[in-house]
Amino acid sequence: MTESGNASPAVLTLNAGSSSVKWALFRLGAVPVRTATGHIERIGLPGGIITVTDVATGQRERRAVPVPNHVASVRFLRKQLAQRSKGLSIQAIGHRVVHGGSRYADPQVVSTEVMEELRRLSPYDPEHLPAEITFIEAYGTEYPQVPQVACFDTGFHQHLPPVARLLALPRRYEKLGIRRYGFHGLSYAYLMEELERVAGRDAARGKVILAHLGNGASLAAVRDGVSIDTSMGFTPASGLPMSTRSGDLDPGLVSYLARTEGMTAEQFHHMINAQSGLLGLSETSPDLRDLLAQEAHDTRAAEAVALFCYQGRKWIGAYAAALGGVEQVVFSGGIGEHAAVVRARMCEGLEFLGIRLDPHLNEANAAVISSPASRVTVRVIPTDEERQIAQSVCRLLALNVGR
Repeated sequence: MTESGNASPAVLTLNAGSSSVKWALFRLGAVPVRTATGHIERIGLPGGIITVTDVATGQRERRAVPVPNHVASVRFLRKQLAQRSKGLSIQAIGHRVVHGGSRYADPQVVSTEVMEELRRLSPYDPEHLPAEITFIEAYGTEYPQVPQVACFDTGFHQHLPPVARLLALPRRYEKLGIRRYGFHGLSYAYLMEELERVAGRDAARGKVILAHLGNGASLAAVRDGVSIDTSMGFTPASGLPMSTRSGDLDPGLVSYLARTEGMTAEQFHHMINAQSGLLGLSETSPDLRDLLAQEAHDTRAAEAVALFCYQGRKWIGAYAAALGGVEQVVFSGGIGEHAAVVRARMCEGLEFLGIRLDPHLNEANAAVISSPASRVTVRVIPTDEERQIAQSVCRLLALNVGR
């Protein structure tokens, strides 16, 4: 990364997952301008893939490379950045950190104290936090003069009311930090800013249901710009069924499967995070696009799609009740932005709430997909977690950026 005084200031964002990492470079100015993005996929799995895109030219490079672990992915990422950051001076590095626990909600400059807390929180989310810690440590060692900022996915839901936050367990567990936290907060924060930009402050301060539907999926109920409930809870495995995550389950299954199959806690954890959801139901694919293509002749695929849409429709209804009505519904994420049939099925039967889609606008993935007769405005807003991270970093460090 260039450190010349003649170079343009920039922010690097890192979004590390259990088997992937996405990165983006933003040149700073009046607004952050994305110059390059990359994605390292299938870390620790067969068939690793590295993708890099030059935003200015649209040129995209994609190649298959074995990526045995996150340490190796750091090496590959360094090479990518060395090629793509020429002429840029990295002023800060922003990390998406899935869990901030009870202590951290707002973005934090990474310090020894912050790192100690993240290590303590690792058991909260063993699917994501260890990888995120690996990247923070690696870049702290390589670029010790560049500040790093942790941006927490749980932060958007920091003001959940007690009825939405508490778990009905003995109170001593609440004191240990066991409660509902909610996730996808960076996406939701970005969507709320975009909603205010495109529809005005009154719309963003009204009764809003946000649906982030991707490999991970959740919904949030937002009133007066504040999250009052969300479908994910203590971990990202709860709520809606997802690509490979189960969503909500009867907790009695833990003891039942332990008794009948000898299933350990670790095996149960692996099953509900990696073998369940759309993959478990269909027994063919975790990708909704595959299942939609197969549903006409594969009952299991059809049932997986139907369950996903039914659960989404049920959560919309539940959050309309929690909000005392609904004025805006926003679909986002890979599925929410591109799968018109899913949006249609999730909204089907909700006319009693005032939700009516325009089929042609929906098929076109228009910005507004509700019909003129709909009392509720239904929107499609592409999310941008990386931009939200970059903006959060710049605001915290008072770098030259505005919105």
